[in-house]
Amino acid sequence: MAKFHVLIEEDEDGGYIGKVPELKGCISQGDTLDELMVNIREAIELCLEVEAEEKIKLTQDKVKFVG
Repeated sequence: MAKFHVLIEEDEDGGYIGKVPELKGCISQGDTLDELMVNIREAIELCLEVEAEEKIKLTQDKVKFVG
């Protein structure tokens, strides 16, 4: 299981914002810390899925059929 750092900030309304520096654009929010942790876990999963799809696409784009 991979581990990621989550930077947590409290916003001006008393809610929380979490950012994952290792994953570009991976950010989420929650009204409580518990809600934030659930949401950021989901955001991490989605970011990892997108990265995997992009790697597959890049690999497919590099393959050229010559015949």
